[in-house]
Amino acid sequence: MMMLLLAGMAPVATAQASLGLSARSAVLIDAHTLQVLYAHNAHTPMPVASTTKIMTALLLLEAGQPDLALTATDDMVQVEGTSMGLRAGDTVTREALAIGMLLASGNDAANATAIHLAGSLPEFALLMNARARALGMTNTNFVTPSGLDAEGHLSTAFDMALLGAAAMDNPSFRAISSQSSMRAQFGNPPTLHYLRNHNRLVREIPGCIGVKTGFTRAAGRTLVSAVERDGRTLIAVTLHAPSDWQDHRRLFEFGFAQYHSVPLDVAGDVVARLPITNGMVTHANIVLVGTPMARLQRRPDNVRRVLLLRPFEFAPLQAGTVVGTARYYDGTLLLAEAPLIVQSTVDIARPSRSATQPSLWWRIRRMFRRG
Repeated sequence: MMMLLLAGMAPVATAQASLGLSARSAVLIDAHTLQVLYAHNAHTPMPVASTTKIMTALLLLEAGQPDLALTATDDMVQVEGTSMGLRAGDTVTREALAIGMLLASGNDAANATAIHLAGSLPEFALLMNARARALGMTNTNFVTPSGLDAEGHLSTAFDMALLGAAAMDNPSFRAISSQSSMRAQFGNPPTLHYLRNHNRLVREIPGCIGVKTGFTRAAGRTLVSAVERDGRTLIAVTLHAPSDWQDHRRLFEFGFAQYHSVPLDVAGDVVARLPITNGMVTHANIVLVGTPMARLQRRPDNVRRVLLLRPFEFAPLQAGTVVGTARYYDGTLLLAEAPLIVQSTVDIARPSRSATQPSLWWRIRRMFRRG
């Protein structure tokens, strides 16, 4: 076990005034560790509008078969609010429905998903809430698949951040929500439609990979967004935020400033003695290439180094030959990794004379036996 003593980090912000946000409720978390970097009324249940579609789209994409097609019905498309443009009788794939929800915020796509997967909106709400509980969203109750205002349809900024982190772990979800625009095929007969992402942050903030906008009269402006930078993904959520775009810029600026590059080891240090077969020496020194660094927000209790090496290597080996990898963990979280190389050249062992030629005594005995 290798202990690290790191410099103290900046404290986590907990008051709205410290960042000057417009949101009634806000949170910023690290998507990998779920550590809260900023919070303001983060556990207060509130309407969340179309950010609800994060859950609906996630359940759809987790069902698989993206090319599976269905036919839209009247009860799927007869819904108020934003639409991807579905009409009864249209053929549409699961993937197109996900695009329609995450980019165009289609309430028709959300209703179609719910009825397709569960048979009805109430049955689908049961699926949504079961998944929410599995994610630890303890203050959430979903009623509609689209996020349209309904009695009891509530969540919190923190719960929606947990949902955003889960969505970013789904490669299909991430691939869609990170696009500024996409083409989706649907219709009768199916044709290509151009859909533009309502989330302008994917065009304006480098590294933004989602997630979803929302608005209703009761909820106001809601927004869940994710930005990836230097190997870290942060999730920001604001609820009832008149200036949500600016709020999220401030949250990410604050959040990424909390992380500092910290060396985890020393370049060139001998970290192992590796057995060598058929070499001039029996062991070779194994050293680190470069200094492994991690972007850390606060001091970890300890860092664990794991060496990935074969039990032995065969000679000859040239100095600088990569023979393994060093990985550094904080608990189960992988912080960094670095190549391991042979420090010095190891030549192949030359056979001794006694091993290749008969001894003098053996040759004398052989001569007498022939006589």
